[in-house]
Amino acid sequence: MPAPAAPDPPGVRSGVLLIAVFAIATCGIVYELLASTIASYLLGDSVTQFSTIIGVYLFSMGIGSYASRYFQRELIARFIEIEILVGLIGGLSSPVLFFAFSETAAFRLVLYGWVTATGVLVGLEIPFLLRILKDQFPLDDLVSRVLSLDYLGALAASLLFPLWLVPRVGLMRSSFVFGALNVAVAVWTCHVFRRHHRRPRLTAQAYGALALLVAGAVFSNDLTSWSERRLYDDPVVLSRASPYQRIVLTSGAGGVRLFLNGNLQLSSQDEYRYHEALVHPGLAAVAAPRRALVLGGGDGMAVREILKDARVETVTLVDLDPLMTEIFGANEAFAALNDYALRSPRVEVVNADAFVWLESNPERYDFIAVDFPDPRTYSLGKLYTTTFYRRLAAHLAPGGIAAIQSTSPLVTRRAFWSVVATVRAAGLDAVPYHAPVPTFGEWGFVLASREPYRRPDALPPGLRFLTPDGLPSLFAFPADMAAVPVEVNQLNNQILVQYHREGWTDYVRGR
Repeated sequence: MPAPAAPDPPGVRSGVLLIAVFAIATCGIVYELLASTIASYLLGDSVTQFSTIIGVYLFSMGIGSYASRYFQRELIARFIEIEILVGLIGGLSSPVLFFAFSETAAFRLVLYGWVTATGVLVGLEIPFLLRILKDQFPLDDLVSRVLSLDYLGALAASLLFPLWLVPRVGLMRSSFVFGALNVAVAVWTCHVFRRHHRRPRLTAQAYGALALLVAGAVFSNDLTSWSERRLYDDPVVLSRASPYQRIVLTSGAGGVRLFLNGNLQLSSQDEYRYHEALVHPGLAAVAAPRRALVLGGGDGMAVREILKDARVETVTLVDLDPLMTEIFGANEAFAALNDYALRSPRVEVVNADAFVWLESNPERYDFIAVDFPDPRTYSLGKLYTTTFYRRLAAHLAPGGIAAIQSTSPLVTRRAFWSVVATVRAAGLDAVPYHAPVPTFGEWGFVLASREPYRRPDALPPGLRFLTPDGLPSLFAFPADMAAVPVEVNQLNNQILVQYHREGWTDYVRGR
């Protein structure tokens, strides 16, 4: 009979497991945030994605915690096995979810199945650790130590994720790195508790899983490129993530295309139609447009159109994302698309939240172009509310006009007319119009001012789409785009987001 194994020093054993609490708590929150962020990128509506995924994840953790009562023997070995499994499932979450989105119609089934599996395993971890450590500390001291480290790990993950992981490490590499951290806890536990589990095969499995995840982290850029090639029709020429969004540019037969969080924003083949229509019907109608403001539009295309009017002396561009303005200002290939407008001495670029910036900035402008993405989420929907348009009105100089991107009056008819109604509810005169943009179809705009709008008799030279004779047709709406009864969009109801979502859903379903 072999001699009994000498016990490990209690201090070493408890110290290792307490460090493990912090590590696994950090990893667990990162997996939750990864799944929510990827779902938001691919499906849109970040509020819905984060709410449902967090709910499913927490519920699954509860299932895992309850199930831990059925494990009574070989707790150290079971804990190591759980760490290996949660590291592999959490670490592979990004490549699996991107692949599932491009290859199967059952993406949501894969998404919530993966979240559930991760949550159940994470829910098993803390109960196992409490039971393993119960002989090392008094109960009240043990619970306070474990829970405080668990919450501290959650804080670390919630700060690391938006400030460093998304913009610097990337979603793909982050999942592999934190999966590897989970498995590293298993490897460490294998060695510290080797006299307890006595399973060389378990140690080999932990090292094998660790090697796989480290290899994934090393080749994560290649995996990211591969997954994005599956998502987009044309070759991806630039892919970057900021704390605010994922920016992808493709280039192919359809020209250069810009995608934000997977949603097409422009195509170089016909974006001039959209941006000429956004800018010139309003700008040309201002008697003396010395100062102009662009809210959103970090691609610089609206700024390019404004600079065609020689009467404009200064243009201020306010865009939330410095990465956007850097790409379209500093990158030669993409700056050429806006005729290097962001490098003009007449242009000032400000990276700020337009909603907040309008409240704190006292300046007034003769012309304002509002070029935000469609109100597909509540964070974007706030930029189409009466609150926002009242702030906008305060920045209009006497005789000034604001031109507002307002979604498609054909596809999202109620959303378009809700924007019109919301501008009027904010105390401004609202003049709706539309223009055909082949990539997107009929697109809508609203001119907002304090005085009645008068169409201009002349436009700047060199326009490719608009002509003075063609302007009146932009303001005529056929029967299928005519006004319909709608509610005003306010911060406390965000009805516009619902209108927009319903319009696109009905369009996709062919209703």
